[in-house]
Amino acid sequence: MTISTHLNILSSAAKRSADDGASGASPRPRPTVTVLQVLPALGGSGGVERGTVEIAGCISKRGWRSLVASSGGERVYQLQRAEAEHFELPLQSKNPFVMRANIKRLEALIREQGVDIVHARSRAPAWSAYFACRRAGVPFVTTFHGTYNTKGLGKRLYNSVMARGERVIAISRFIAGHLKQTYGVPSDRIRVVHRGVDLETFAQSKVSVERVVQLAQKWRLEEGLPIIMLPARLTRWKGQGLLVDAIQKMGRDDIRCVLVGADQGRVAYRKELETKIEAAGLGGVVRIVDHCDDMPAAYMLADVVVSASTDPEAFGRVVVEAQALGRPVVAPNHGGACETIVERQTGWLFTPGDANDLARVLGAVLNLDEDDRQALVNAEMASVQESFSKDAMCAKTIAVYEEVLAAHGKAASA
Repeated sequence: MTISTHLNILSSAAKRSADDGASGASPRPRPTVTVLQVLPALGGSGGVERGTVEIAGCISKRGWRSLVASSGGERVYQLQRAEAEHFELPLQSKNPFVMRANIKRLEALIREQGVDIVHARSRAPAWSAYFACRRAGVPFVTTFHGTYNTKGLGKRLYNSVMARGERVIAISRFIAGHLKQTYGVPSDRIRVVHRGVDLETFAQSKVSVERVVQLAQKWRLEEGLPIIMLPARLTRWKGQGLLVDAIQKMGRDDIRCVLVGADQGRVAYRKELETKIEAAGLGGVVRIVDHCDDMPAAYMLADVVVSASTDPEAFGRVVVEAQALGRPVVAPNHGGACETIVERQTGWLFTPGDANDLARVLGAVLNLDEDDRQALVNAEMASVQESFSKDAMCAKTIAVYEEVLAAHGKAASA
């Protein structure tokens, strides 16, 4: 945040204060509800971190007090902008002794800050929060963000804390099914709340031509060639290799394929991909670019946005972000994509792991005529606005809090 921005905020705050004083306005009433979210850290661009910040802002807008505890990170400033408070605790640690100490730390925080409900978003801090809530007599809610590794009894026990909330928020119906089958969570404790897109950010009207052109120049993309894009961190299960195989099978040199994502230390996998691209003779067609800080502009460059994950995505935010911007999407027929894509109406599904089928679908999408493409754009944008917006996600999450608080005899009015 720049100095001038700080000054503008301070100036606006001072003006509001003066106006309130002049009008004799009463001070803002004390929030009736205090919600504490806990997670390991607030760095990176993962769904846990983003979701925490988004819900923190929704809690504040609801007129409640919004608290977050984590070990800190680059997103702390976003919490401050959302009028939420951050408490730094070593919640990223999986050391049993640190986790045990965190129980006392969280219990003290809950009591000192008058917390009414605790929402855990990751396993290590969830264990500490679970026992802290039992000691403090405060309701415990969780969000189940993924399937996790379930190999071995120890792993399943470690994961099981995320299924112990009074209400367990599943980010898709796919995850809700996993909760029932793997952990035996009854349906009456599960609430499906799909992840949401910020329609103020992922909107065509908000993405300037200059931003798109600047990115195209940075990535050395020739004008006039169709662009196939796969946005995901470079890790094997995200399917970059599968997409390269599909591009090779398409046998076209009049397209460009862009793999957008950082390797996050997976240097060996990146080199493997680069070798695969060269061996396939696709050096001029496929390129790997690093992490992108302007994904709305990146999506607007694409003629097709692909999710090629070989394992089912718990939700798959890439699909709905691209849909919000009117980009045709292609994804494997498993996991969360089956809930965000209506076949041939809001996107296309291909057989998971099948490069031939992916190549076939990509060819069909690139051959759409203008009328069919426009019908797709209209349908997918309407779908996101109706079912997968950030506002919808926030409203459903707040409703879960209200339901739990009501069960404990606490009014949840602002």
